[in-house]
Amino acid sequence: MKKTVFTGAATAIVTPLTKDGIDYEQFARLIDWQIEEGIDAIVAVGTTGEGSTLTDEEHKEAIRFCVEHVAGRVPVIAGTGSNDAAYAIELTKYACEVGADAMLLVTPYYNKATQNGLIAFFTAIADASDKPCILYNVPSRTGCNLLPATVAKLAKHPNIVGIKEASGDISQIAELAALVGDTFDIYSGNDDQIVSMMSLGAKGVISVLSNLMPKATHDMCALFDAGHLVQAREMQLKLLPLVKALFCEVNPIPVKAAMHAMGYCENYLRLPLTPMEAAHEAQLLTLMREQGLID
Repeated sequence: MKKTVFTGAATAIVTPLTKDGIDYEQFARLIDWQIEEGIDAIVAVGTTGEGSTLTDEEHKEAIRFCVEHVAGRVPVIAGTGSNDAAYAIELTKYACEVGADAMLLVTPYYNKATQNGLIAFFTAIADASDKPCILYNVPSRTGCNLLPATVAKLAKHPNIVGIKEASGDISQIAELAALVGDTFDIYSGNDDQIVSMMSLGAKGVISVLSNLMPKATHDMCALFDAGHLVQAREMQLKLLPLVKALFCEVNPIPVKAAMHAMGYCENYLRLPLTPMEAAHEAQLLTLMREQGLID
């Protein structure tokens, strides 16, 4: 059986930015705090980490820095996906060289692909990797849906070990779970579906929420794994208003505002992303105060 990269909660970590580039001092503080709070893994330079607007050099340096600063304390999963197979292969090889524990590979966006094209695309990247690869299905952002039968075929590749499933379609996820069984790891890609997806066999979540609540997100997964289903469900439902606020504008706009309020980064994003609208931010901050995250 393939080795599981992590079980529980992995943070799709924000990349602290300023007008001058990546703020590595703040990035280090944020990584240390995440680990101190019990997070199970860190995903660097994914969607939440604004990988799409970093330069090639920044993207690689952020991966290298994260791997070196984590220093083996938890697994580091590098966001190396692209809609260009050649670039994804380049990033993947680099992340392997600098010691990332696994790769996160998003479905190709804009140019999209047929299901046969997706098999060829992910196979080419996985062939170039000497570390495990986790697929990432998020059709609301990419316009490209990775179907269960396609994932089941890709799961036969020795380097493709799991999927972050953010389609939001529980029926599709159930079909996938039925096809792959225990041979392939499924992770929730939506913070409002952690418990429901774990009930279908998911190993945990790759989370935006855990940027600001790493311990609670870890605990929710741990409670479910320990058989405390009612408590896990209660946590999921209690956190739904905050999760909803974190996605009332496109990710990572709200979580960047949240982490700024907690003192971990500037509220700085690169175009086309812009800071959160005032009314939405006020609502988010109110919910954060209710959780004791800010004064």
